[in-house]
Amino acid sequence: MTRNRKMMIAVAAVLFYVVGVPWLCAGRNYYLGVVTTASVLAVICAGVWLIFYIGRINIGQGAFALAGGYAAAIAVSKWGLSFWIAMPFAGLASMAIGILIGLPLLRLKGVYFSMITLSLTETARLAAQSLKSITNGPNGILNIPLPRDLSIFGITVIPDFATVDKHLALFYLGAVLLVVTYAALYRIVNSRLGWLFRSLQQNEDLASSFGVNVPMLRVIAFAICTFLAGVGGAFFVAMQQSIYPATFAVQDSTYFMLYCFIGGLSFVFGPLIGTFILYMGFEVLQGFKEYQPLLYALLMIGVMLWLPNGLLSLRPPKFLSAKMPSRPASGGDV
Repeated sequence: MTRNRKMMIAVAAVLFYVVGVPWLCAGRNYYLGVVTTASVLAVICAGVWLIFYIGRINIGQGAFALAGGYAAAIAVSKWGLSFWIAMPFAGLASMAIGILIGLPLLRLKGVYFSMITLSLTETARLAAQSLKSITNGPNGILNIPLPRDLSIFGITVIPDFATVDKHLALFYLGAVLLVVTYAALYRIVNSRLGWLFRSLQQNEDLASSFGVNVPMLRVIAFAICTFLAGVGGAFFVAMQQSIYPATFAVQDSTYFMLYCFIGGLSFVFGPLIGTFILYMGFEVLQGFKEYQPLLYALLMIGVMLWLPNGLLSLRPPKFLSAKMPSRPASGGDV
């Protein structure tokens, strides 16, 4: 597939998302909210997928999303910072925590790494519940204001969300985060850095013998992963205007992992597809009431049995694949 055709498909998909979805959901704020939530969950899942890409299984993404959410909530409600500063601050705060934890943790492999990350979300919840002077304990932080306007040189670039349709404003914010995240992820995978990440998945010892700085690459991947979690957590704070210790639980971390599996671990856009199919599918099944969890579980089991490589393994376009190209990218592609 030529580069121009790839670009055309990407542009068409983005246009449908930013124009078609609001038109289809006009007057239906609930459904628009479901799509918005799915968008940001997909952003958080992109980080989980990147850890899969280096050969690890991260089941603790909820911990970093919770840390980012609290960082944004404290920055906005207690420090009086603008949300547009608090959101990147939340990502950097989660990244800092991720680097500190990742330096010793990423030395572990296989089930040991997975089990430790599984405990991180519960640890984060208990910490948020115990540090009452910072997080307000079990009561959480409430009445967080909506994002204010963003002005550059006196020109309003983004309006105050309180003065416009907040559901639509949040949708477009989620759409921007989604597009930027997956464009960056696609670029990383198809660059020399992506090649190096892929080598860790194949054989870390062999990669190290060729001079690859394996520990540094693992930390870089984990830093990107936790940054995305922090930004996603900050978005949920803006969307819900509150945060509690249980906002992100162990169950959420497990779902982030499942979304990647269902979409396809071999594909850049696997977590995006998996998130939208499973999260929105769960909402569609609400009409079945008490049978909803059973049908949802059967759907996931069926996909894993008949499509073990994910939904995108049916017949995906070649450019969606995260497999390495036939030859390495040039030095200018990094």
